[in-house]
Amino acid sequence: MAKVNLDYFTDVLCIWGYVAQIRLDELNQQFADNIEVNEHFITLFGNTEKRIQQGWKEKGGYEGFNRHVLHVASQFPHLTVNPNVWITCRPTSSANSHLYLKALQLLVAEHKVAAADFHSMIWNVRCAFFQDAKDISQMHVLNELAQQLNLPTDAIADKINNGSAIAALCTDMEMREQFKLEGSPTYLLNNGRQKLYGNVGYRVLEANVQELLERPEGIASWC
Repeated sequence: MAKVNLDYFTDVLCIWGYVAQIRLDELNQQFADNIEVNEHFITLFGNTEKRIQQGWKEKGGYEGFNRHVLHVASQFPHLTVNPNVWITCRPTSSANSHLYLKALQLLVAEHKVAAADFHSMIWNVRCAFFQDAKDISQMHVLNELAQQLNLPTDAIADKINNGSAIAALCTDMEMREQFKLEGSPTYLLNNGRQKLYGNVGYRVLEANVQELLERPEGIASWC
């Protein structure tokens, strides 16, 4: 049986991406031999001052966004959110985290880092901010997280320094424009013909993957 390719787009500072991680993990577990998940990063929080302090000015700026994040998290028992996120901890951008993760992803493609360690690093970056209120726009914080997983920080730095990591991140951003992605998280299946965006329930994701697995190539679906 051919594998289903799923392109998954998130911003590590997006609360909905944090919410959705458990669903992606379940998909990977349930369809372990039949799904290929390709992780991409779209930098919606590239300038948090502009997006939050200015964009949420009428709703209270950083304080209002903090209330929004805590309200969202309260609806999902599997999440922990530090009350200080966006109050005392205000990362300037998610771009450095995405750059770091793309560098690590390149090392996975070269078989120098295990895919499982890459996925663990993504989760650890999210948790560092949402659970521990750490500033993940700081490279030293990202290096500390990588060292906790025994990841090759020198090799990661090489990918950043030689421009290959930013090139990979630019490709992700080009895909955002190509497929007109609205935000984080977004799931693309069937070569972009199926797009699921936002707080999508697990059963919806499961049904879409299952339908693609069961439908013969080139045969139109009633779904």
